[in-house]
Amino acid sequence: MREDGERASGTPAGAVGLSRGFLELRIEQIEADRQHPILVLCGSGQRSLLAAEALQRMGYEQVVSVAGGYQRWKAEGLPIAAGALDSDAAERYARQLQLPQVGEAGQAKLAAARVALLGAGGLGAPASLYFAAAGVGQITLIDDDRVERSNLHRQVIHADARVGMYKTESARIALSALNPRVRIEIRNERLQADNVERLLADHDLVIDGADNFPARYLVAAASRRLGLPMVYGAVERFTGQVSVFDPRRTESPCYRCLFPEPPAAADAPNCSEAGVLGVLPGIVGLLQATEALKLILGIGEPLVGRLLNVDALGMRFKETRLPRDPGCPGCGDGATFNGYEDLVQLCATAG
Repeated sequence: MREDGERASGTPAGAVGLSRGFLELRIEQIEADRQHPILVLCGSGQRSLLAAEALQRMGYEQVVSVAGGYQRWKAEGLPIAAGALDSDAAERYARQLQLPQVGEAGQAKLAAARVALLGAGGLGAPASLYFAAAGVGQITLIDDDRVERSNLHRQVIHADARVGMYKTESARIALSALNPRVRIEIRNERLQADNVERLLADHDLVIDGADNFPARYLVAAASRRLGLPMVYGAVERFTGQVSVFDPRRTESPCYRCLFPEPPAAADAPNCSEAGVLGVLPGIVGLLQATEALKLILGIGEPLVGRLLNVDALGMRFKETRLPRDPGCPGCGDGATFNGYEDLVQLCATAG
């Protein structure tokens, strides 16, 4: 019965850490058998007495409060497990640490994760903010654009004072201010055929925040070759799309199952040509971040084989099945990879 910050210094070996305020809510998830013996321990032995009484009222019959608490436990040289988190991390991530699906083990997964974000703009801005807040260990920002004043209504990671700065550097300032524990890597490069694998290698997944089809086709091909999940997102005017393409799963479609061939530029204008409601990239970017965190933690049901469509005007979310296409030119049975330059030429031909 110790708070997250208290447990950072260590716990009795094999103990289950739980804040006193969540005892009644979570005890049945931890131990449903009311006949099972339970030892309750706090810092000095006071809170554990009250906790033991609460458990007895709930019907737990073999409950014992450990006299002297953790202080006495240490003094007598009993087995101790070192805390996985220091006091700063325990306080910073306290609310998600309380989730059974996360806990210290999940937080360690987040700290070890390396996420590549293609684009530090409308989609990359909200996604990267929440990656930093959640404690993702390394965030790599790939973008060669500079901040423009027209970006600010949707790319909320930037500020008016940083207009003219590289977006990656502007984003690093904001992310480091939010969480100085996170490592921010910046790549002021335009993603191209000759650098796509180099930029994405040594990451655990990639967030697609591109605003053009050549970049998306390159990322889709590289993610398959490198075995990286690709969290897809796109926005236009008042609508958006989100999905997950995970080459580690045999049943997963790829980006080209959705778009076998690139559409003509006139049929798929970007934000600068068609416009976009400022909050829409925020919605889609946060959905992408949610899917990425689920993948890192290994929890929930990712959007694999499903396309989520967002209609901001009607505030409707529609899910469409997106099965793997056996004839897909990207992942189908007869698909061949002829190099990244061929994909660039394919997109150029589409116009």
